[in-house]
Formats: sequence, C-alpha cells, structure tokens
Amino acid sequence: MTKIHFIGIGGIGMSGLASMYHAQGYEVSGSDRGAERPENQCILSPLKKQGIRIYPQDGSFFAAEQSDIVVYSSAIESDNPDFKVLPEGVQKMHRSEALQKIILESSFKNTIAVSGSCGKSSVTAYLAETLLNCGVDVDCLNGAIVKRFQAEDNVGNFRKGNGEVFVFEADESDKSLLCYTPDYAVVLNMGTDHYSREELAEVFGTFVNNAGRGAVVARSVYEEILPFLSFPQKVTVFEDGELQNGLFLSDYEVCEVAVSDEKTKPSKLGDESILKAYGLFHDQSIMSRELHVQFNGIYNLTMPVWGKHNALNALAIFGMLRLMDFKVDEILHGLAKFSGVFRRFDFAGISSQGAYIFDDYAHNPEKLISCLKSARERSSNNIYMIFQPHGYGPLGFMRDELGIQLEKNLKSNEFFLMTEPFYAGGTTSFKPSSAEVVEKWQHLYKKADHFVYAPDREFVTAYLYEHLEVGDVVLICGARDNSLAGFAAELAGK
Repeated sequence: MTKIHFIGIGGIGMSGLASMYHAQGYEVSGSDRGAERPENQCILSPLKKQGIRIYPQDGSFFAAEQSDIVVYSSAIESDNPDFKVLPEGVQKMHRSEALQKIILESSFKNTIAVSGSCGKSSVTAYLAETLLNCGVDVDCLNGAIVKRFQAEDNVGNFRKGNGEVFVFEADESDKSLLCYTPDYAVVLNMGTDHYSREELAEVFGTFVNNAGRGAVVARSVYEEILPFLSFPQKVTVFEDGELQNGLFLSDYEVCEVAVSDEKTKPSKLGDESILKAYGLFHDQSIMSRELHVQFNGIYNLTMPVWGKHNALNALAIFGMLRLMDFKVDEILHGLAKFSGVFRRFDFAGISSQGAYIFDDYAHNPEKLISCLKSARERSSNNIYMIFQPHGYGPLGFMRDELGIQLEKNLKSNEFFLMTEPFYAGGTTSFKPSSAEVVEKWQHLYKKADHFVYAPDREFVTAYLYEHLEVGDVVLICGARDNSLAGFAAELAGK
C-alpha cells in the first residue's frame, strides 16, 4: 500500500484531497501547524475518524513513520519543519500534481473543473448537489465544506460517488488550474485577487483550451480570453451582468459558440435558456424574503439560497448541464434544492440588540462587495462588515483595489471594520498592517468615517454593542481562519 503524507492537512483544500486519497486505498497521514487548535477540529476530527493520522508540523512524523509521497501546497514555505527532515527518496508533489494524479487513477467518465476568481466553491457545491438531485452518484472535491456532505467521518469537502461525474474546484491563485485536463470547464468571473487581468486572461484562456469536451464561461470573461482561445470544443457563454434592484431585474441568456476555427461571437442557444430574476419581498421579516427565477417564462424556481448572485450561479450550472445533454426539466428540478456551503453567507443568529449576524468566507474585493450586496437584501437598517484579511501579503496586494471598491459601493448606512490579518505562521514581514491601510483610506477617501480600524475582536464586540440596532446586519468576513465562524456565533449569543 502506498503511503502519502500531507503537509498542512488542516487546510480546506488539503483535507479534502487527503480524504480522496484515503478513499482510493492509500495509507494517509498529515501534519498541521494548528493540529491542536479547537477551531480546526471541525476538519481534523473527521479525518481522524477515517483513520488518517494527524501530527504536529514539527518534523515528528518522519521520526515515527515513513512515507512514499509528501504533498504540499503553495502556502507551505521551503523551510517548513517537515521539509527539513524529509528523508532521501521521498517524492515531493504539489497539491495540484497530486490531484491530477488521483483523477487519472480514478478513471472518471466525466470531469468538470470549476474556476474563477469568485464563487467557485459555491458553484462546485451547487453543481454537485444539482447532479445528485438529478440522480447522478456524483464525486466531488471542493475548497469549502458542503453542508449536505458533512458527517462525523466526512469534513464535507469531498464526496465519493460511482465515478460517473467528478466535479472539482480548480484554483487560479497559484495557476494550478493549468495542471488539469478536464472534460468540461467552468469560468465564472475574473478578478484582481492575485494577478493582472491581462495575465489572468491568458491563464483562463489556456484552462478553457485544456477542456476536452466543452466549457461554460461568463460573457465578461469570454470577451477577455477570446484572443487566447483555440476553439477545439463548444463554449457556452452566460450573461453575468449586474442584477438591478426592483421587481423585474433582467433577462439572462445562455449562448453557445459554434464549433469553428474562427473566433466568433456567441449565438443564442434557444428560448429555453432565458432566465428572468425577480426579487419578491413579502414583508419585513428577514427570513421570508426570497429570490425567484423564471426559465423560459414557464418554470418558476424559488432559489434555495440567498443572494442575487446565486441566480447567476444557477444559470452557469444550467448552461453546463445543458452542454452535457441533461433535460431542462431535470436540471430545474435539481437546482431547486441546495443545502449551502459552510461560511458562505451563513446565518449565525440574532444579537441581543436585534441585529442579524452572518458569517462569510469573502476575502477579496469582488467577494466582499458581493457579500455586501447580499446583505442589503436582508437589512432594513445599517450594515457593519467586519473583515479579517487572510494574510499580510494578500492585504498588500489588494489594499488599493479594495479601498476603491469600498469608496464606490459603501452607502451612508454601511460601515467597514478591518482587523489585523490572520497569521498562520511562517515567514512574513508583517506589512502592511491593517492600521496603516485604514489610516490611508481615511485620508484618501471622502467616506473616511465609514472606515474603522479594529485592533482586535474585543474592540469589534464593544463597537457593535454600542452601535447595533434592530434590523441591522453584521457580516463577519475572512478566509483561512475557522475561528471566525465561532466569533459570529458568539456575537449572536450562541
């Protein structure tokens, strides 16, 4: 039996891949810096119940055991303690390489890779559940916890099926998506989280070209990656423009690019692809507000999750399943039920002041603004967004764009509080600090009083206690730190 060891196994991506290898018959172990932290046990405890051995990330694993392969991610530094004591002859394998290896070994009949700067975890989960609702015993690997897949011995970011269809998230942040050769590809959007738009356009264009049977791409992305497409397969394009406020929002169409050697513009796929989104607000109760979509004027679907952007997610999924020759009725039936994703606009509860508390993984400008807009659908008063950056490097990369987007989008009753970045260990310059970034925004922008530096969670709690009113919405946002969900629960009095 081949032995494989995962450095950083507590990460959301690594833990799912470890479970996938375990299900394939490998002997699996792993190490993690936060192996003993209580907030990480929601991931590590199910792995242990599978029989996966967990070690602290101090090199002690190699003193006790041996391994044939060691898997690491781009987040693991070269001077990691496990690397320092790595025996000769042990193969080092990047996470993306390890994923491609297990995909090839699994011999899936159909593989679907979901990518984009925002929303790929949610769409991966929603697509997998839709397939499950359509009767497909789907395999799925996700960069987030799918609530429907959670169990005592399952984190929820991996599901083993019968090999008919494998849906997985492909990460663009380190360009690892280029390692994969899926049958189908999905590109939802293109942001500025990690690279320039020009560089990302080439990356996503290559990713689409690597898809053997077809791809579904947002129109805004399609227009930018067009120079890089070779068109060996069908490309379905879905509209991803901004949904407007009001009862009747807009029409959205899925179009198909004909197979051709020429770079053609999308043509209409047919009337069955038309989606109309309606926001129906029955009363002032937060839990009764719903979003409805209508396909082809005859089928009304109450969206199972909040957020108008999820109507566009449903449209992307619709386009993919039509590309795979699923019938319209079964697709719409499958879309009607979705259990949601952990830390994706999760309702944590109501505070003692009557404010609604939500927890979200949003960690870049596009995701934070999308989360803010979703909160407006729930709020009848003020909105307070508390953001913990997921590292000093990411904050340095996005600080200018984030400030621009907040200045542009924040309304008079909306406030942005930023804490210091999450520190998971390793080398760092600890620059820039959130205090420096917020101070710069306050001097640079007109909405200075809407930017608040929050040195710690005690400050956040005290600030909210002083300001919250009935009908307010509080958003706890940030990536990598599982304790944020617990903080949201504490604010809700749980």
